Amino acid sequence: MRVLGIETSCDETGIAIYDDKQGLLSHTLYSQVKLHADYGGVVPELASRDHVRKIIPLVRQALSDASMEIGQLDGIAYTKGPGLIGALLVGACVGRALAFSWDKPAIGVHHMEGHLLAPMLEDDAPDFPFLALLVSGGHSMLVAVEGIGRYEVLGESLDDAAGEAFDKTAKLMGLDYPGGPRLSKLAAKGKAGCYRFPRPMTDRPGLDFSFSGLKTFTANTIASEPNDAQTRANIAYAFEEAIVDTLAIKCRRALKQTGYTRLVVAGGVSANTRLQISLAEMMKKEAGKVYYPRGEFCTDNGAMIAYAGLQRLKAGQVDDLAVKGQPRWPLDSLPPIS
Repeated sequence: MRVLGIETSCDETGIAIYDDKQGLLSHTLYSQVKLHADYGGVVPELASRDHVRKIIPLVRQALSDASMEIGQLDGIAYTKGPGLIGALLVGACVGRALAFSWDKPAIGVHHMEGHLLAPMLEDDAPDFPFLALLVSGGHSMLVAVEGIGRYEVLGESLDDAAGEAFDKTAKLMGLDYPGGPRLSKLAAKGKAGCYRFPRPMTDRPGLDFSFSGLKTFTANTIASEPNDAQTRANIAYAFEEAIVDTLAIKCRRALKQTGYTRLVVAGGVSANTRLQISLAEMMKKEAGKVYYPRGEFCTDNGAMIAYAGLQRLKAGQVDDLAVKGQPRWPLDSLPPIS
């Protein structure tokens, strides 16, 4: 079975074709970073318009790269939610229209399920069950995964997600958009032990996350300290260290709670080098293993949507002709695949 995947949940247009026997046949991605840089963040209307301009050329490119004709496709998968409603509707309209005109079945995919299953694109894919840490600009959550669609959300963001906290703190420090990777680059020049920032909600039971207070603490530190390059790097180091430690502490708790020995980490923040090192060390001590998608599949991409959609299409799940986008969509409301 071969499925075309379409990802348009935010500011990246991702198209891919996945084959259940041959694996990933092609994938292409267009990032809108330059478009939104002048505004310091994503402008939803501009994002939607750019998806409209780029999506069909990218579909043609994905088919060409895979040396495929339309008739060789068996289905279409598109991101249905969560995300920016305008951006979601672009992908949903195009995906639904292509499926209708090509007489192919179509399925709307949950964006976070795509991230959760992204490590399955690798040769060293994890077996079920496992614990998933999903960390991105819009979400931070811990999920017990027994199978596809068999999800229990153990903890999630109560306010700012980890990636959102990175971006907002980077903006406070005057770093250009996208701020998260730039803050991490600055933190690499910082010195350990200069500052000690709080590890939010680690002094109480539970697995939920809250990073808005850490962002405020960092903002107050920036305002009260000298504005030289080394001080800024030291503050960035302490902030990143606090985020990574908090995520690691919560993961350790969740592993003990579930008894799992496999940890999947996905979403844009999963590409953070310090987080990867910290979780690798933790899992070594826990006699477990951590799994990541490759760097290009940590952020939003069409490959993860094609893979997730293929699993559901193979199970006989098909959406009707209605074009729908769900900007809010609980992950644990998805139907299981037996």
